[in-house]
Amino acid sequence: MADVEHQHIEGSRAPSDGQPDEPSQESTAAAASLQARQRRRIAQLEEKLEVLEAGRAIKQRQSNYYLAQGRAIRRVVSLFDNVEDLVTENDRRCDLNDDEERATVDQDRLQVGYVALINTLPWFHKEATDADNDEYLHLMKMLRQGADSARGDDTSKLKTLVSDWLNREFKPDQPIDPDDKHSRGFNNDLCGRLLCPAEIDWNDPVVKAGIRNRSEGYVVTEMSFPTYLYDKYTANEDDLEEGLLKSKILLQGYKAVFTSPSSAKDVEGDGDGADVIHNNRSAKRSSAGVKVKKHVAQIIKLRKVTPRSIAYIACQVRFALSSVTSWRSIDGDFDYVQFWRIIVDFFEKPPGRDARRRVDALLEWWTRKVFGRNHRESLTSTARANMSVNALARQRAQRDDAYFDSP
Repeated sequence: MADVEHQHIEGSRAPSDGQPDEPSQESTAAAASLQARQRRRIAQLEEKLEVLEAGRAIKQRQSNYYLAQGRAIRRVVSLFDNVEDLVTENDRRCDLNDDEERATVDQDRLQVGYVALINTLPWFHKEATDADNDEYLHLMKMLRQGADSARGDDTSKLKTLVSDWLNREFKPDQPIDPDDKHSRGFNNDLCGRLLCPAEIDWNDPVVKAGIRNRSEGYVVTEMSFPTYLYDKYTANEDDLEEGLLKSKILLQGYKAVFTSPSSAKDVEGDGDGADVIHNNRSAKRSSAGVKVKKHVAQIIKLRKVTPRSIAYIACQVRFALSSVTSWRSIDGDFDYVQFWRIIVDFFEKPPGRDARRRVDALLEWWTRKVFGRNHRESLTSTARANMSVNALARQRAQRDDAYFDSP
């Protein structure tokens, strides 16, 4: 009986030829389904990774853009005010009623700064308005980093250039060390002369000793215009506005920052044939195929010298002349914040029409010196219409109309 059962069991098994059993259709289908799901899952993950990487790349490009754009802020908008302060003042004004109290001088200065910001970064208002809180904070952070890095770059650049210019022009017995700030300031005879208040004479031994010892009556503050701001580094005590903000070193500093260090070598002329903006209107390629680098004024579309850009350079040049080794807003008794504001207000808050006329003439002088005599882009439509080419076109059209209208 056992043999019969054994034979029955053996007989019920599938014949074997020594090969492993074939997988069932059900197990094959299950394995294929699992592999398909895994492939789809991998594809989904890869797609998500691509989206994340693309998003990171976009955000990085955006951050880089904000950083680059922010480099203009300290130079032409405000050296010390935060962008947030400018926005806050503009928002405050938007919420004011007509009968509310007038703004203070400081508030007016902030508002002018906001206008300068919008003129320099036309995209800013919409970008800041549409951004959520995190995006807004990121935008402000990147702009601030770009602004401060540009100021630092200019400080480092002028540290060397100013010493080179002074050594070449004055040929002092002990040349100014381009790498050592400690040897500058009032301890250095040449730097001391340029930093000396315009109303006193550095060549007077009593004055020189008094300034170096910070004696009463010789304390140097921002309330005195330094001699380096004046044409030929000499002030007229009877007319302190004469030659103010026309010094060679100030002009050299401006050109070195805004139009290139090489352009600072030529500041004696009156701008004839030196239209920097026209000659470098766009980055071109040389015959060797090398892309020409744009200068700062070209990048930020600065076509005219502005009051705030002059104030910026005035602060940077003073810092280069000083013995202070790291950027700060206070140097002993000298307050750079107030100094910057004094120069800005000199241009933006003239006391009357005649003072306004003189300020406008000074800005025209600066623009001619830096950018040349080309005023093509500032021509009014009326001026263009009266030019002979356009006038001839009108005359021809009038004659043509008269011919067809005649009987």
